[in-house]
Amino acid sequence: MQPTKIKPIRRSAQLGRALYWITTGLLGLDLMAGGTLSLLHPTQVLLTLTHLGYPAYFASILGFWKLLGGIALLVPDLPVLKEWAYAGVCFDLTSAAVSHAASGDAPAEVSAPLVFAVLAIASYVLRPRARTVHALADDSTDDPHSEVLG
Repeated sequence: MQPTKIKPIRRSAQLGRALYWITTGLLGLDLMAGGTLSLLHPTQVLLTLTHLGYPAYFASILGFWKLLGGIALLVPDLPVLKEWAYAGVCFDLTSAAVSHAASGDAPAEVSAPLVFAVLAIASYVLRPRARTVHALADDSTDDPHSEVLG
């Protein structure tokens, strides 16, 4: 009896799935932790927002949307909501980098949000088809009255 070999395609799919969950898990946890922290209004968060030129109440707005975005990325289904969450994450992280740069912060402060933006892009690109809006189009092809999403 010969040992069974895993086909390269299957191994590649498994690697892609693992990388998706690693990037998405890290991103989702960062969003939920950051969102929760912002909602709690600790001194460091408020000082950072003030330094960047934002009012203190902005912490509540950011916290609320980061928390919901992290949840949206991690829960099953809801592909359209995931699209919005990924867009919001990119807006948040690129805006954070620009805000740090405009405030004269060190390169490490400017690049930190960009590292997470790359993580978000990796998560987005590695998504299984079932977690995309294309899955809705696949499901709706049986119903002639449904709207097909491109």
